[in-house]
Amino acid sequence: MSVKEIAVMADIYQENDRVAENIRQNLKSKGVYAVNLIGAPGTGKTSCLIRVIEGLKGVGCSVIEGDIQSDIDTEKLRLMGISAVQINTGGACHIEAVQIQKALEKLSLEEKSLLFIENIGNLVCPAEFDIGEDIKILAVTVAEGSDKPYKYPLAFKKAGAVILNKADLLPYVDFDADYFYKGVRALNPKAPIFKVSAKTGEGFDEVCAWLKSAL
Repeated sequence: MSVKEIAVMADIYQENDRVAENIRQNLKSKGVYAVNLIGAPGTGKTSCLIRVIEGLKGVGCSVIEGDIQSDIDTEKLRLMGISAVQINTGGACHIEAVQIQKALEKLSLEEKSLLFIENIGNLVCPAEFDIGEDIKILAVTVAEGSDKPYKYPLAFKKAGAVILNKADLLPYVDFDADYFYKGVRALNPKAPIFKVSAKTGEGFDEVCAWLKSAL
């Protein structure tokens, strides 16, 4: 029985990876750089996304929003004039490549632009699935605690960058920065770590400059 289960999972990953690679090549042909934004619920992924897009003046940005239910964040982005499409998984804990493929049919992407995909709030499954992105950016917060790299190693290992949000709360929470950074670096020696506050705007100039260089 266990062998059959492994075979089924292998088939699921293989098909997902095939679709994801097609997406990546199609976006690359248009000069579109795709960012898969992952993180737990409440990390402020959408708030960080808004700060980044506001800071990327002159750069075309589009968003695919992933949620189990609702389109609250998508409507918020649209009211700001940002091109956004909603994906609702109906209970699934992550977005899959085929869902991105369908969502892209509803977007008109500019050449040499950025596509942000805000994944489902989860630190496990989204780290496992390739959805055609060029990079995964992991959002965490000081309020979550400094032990997250040790508890969710795959998410940190696969991150091309880490955004440490809610830095404005540092005086009020028990966050061991040395322990956190040591954990991240043991898993991922190269990914930049940006300490930011979506509330105050602290740190987002550096994030935007880094994304512009990537684009």
